[in-house]
Amino acid sequence: MSLPQATLPAVRTISLWRPLVWLVYAWRDMAHVGWVSFAHGLILAIGGAAIVALAQQRFWLLAGALSGFMVIAPVLATSLYALSRALERGETADYRVVLKTWLNWQDSHFNKWGNDYWCMVQFGTLLALAATGWVLTSAALITLLAPAPILNPTDFVRHVVLAQDGWLFELWLAMGGVMAAPLFASSVVSMPLLLDRRVTLMQAVLTSWQTVIANPIPMGLWAALIMGFTLLGLGSLFLGLIAVIPMLGHASWHAYRDLVDVTGWPAREPAITEHGKR
Repeated sequence: MSLPQATLPAVRTISLWRPLVWLVYAWRDMAHVGWVSFAHGLILAIGGAAIVALAQQRFWLLAGALSGFMVIAPVLATSLYALSRALERGETADYRVVLKTWLNWQDSHFNKWGNDYWCMVQFGTLLALAATGWVLTSAALITLLAPAPILNPTDFVRHVVLAQDGWLFELWLAMGGVMAAPLFASSVVSMPLLLDRRVTLMQAVLTSWQTVIANPIPMGLWAALIMGFTLLGLGSLFLGLIAVIPMLGHASWHAYRDLVDVTGWPAREPAITEHGKR
């Protein structure tokens, strides 16, 4: 089946509180999948703790590593989307789904060198580059305007966050918001859509933007929930990420299914029939 290059998947409008339903669905998926879901969170929590341990006295290295770590989280959560998709299809959702997602995510795709096969890697690379751009911009802003050198997180809190004079922290937050908004708009449904359907990277990103434009207030709530739970996970010495990461990953799949109508668009991997065949 050929891909309709000139069009995009249709986008639905949703109610304001629909993102809360996605979180409920996520916990349902986590209960069904069990330890495999929580293992994703554990791995990322250990990774975040390792970053802090290795770079805690090198503030900009630490900021860069954590920013990149969180920005590419939609890529790292790909197998969580696959697990939710398996549950939706009535298939077995276990560690084998995770292995297949990372080792051989398109059995039926014979061309392993084309852009279509590597689209998710390309998107992850773009997100990583965006995170690097933010860290460089942030470093330049703080270096130019901070009243003292920022060498570690304590310096940042003392001279930027708790500074009595000036608006450096507010300016830093505003700049972060300006840079984060297009990243969120570009990625809110892109990764699940790329996993699920044969669309190009550009089509996935444009569809993601359409979902935000069509649902600005619910998507604003969803962005706030993602930020709030992520900060909660980080602020709990990364322990909270053990539950937060799988919850947001599974919820993102349900966000995609609610927001995007992919009827008529070819699946990357057909569902497994009751006889075990595709």
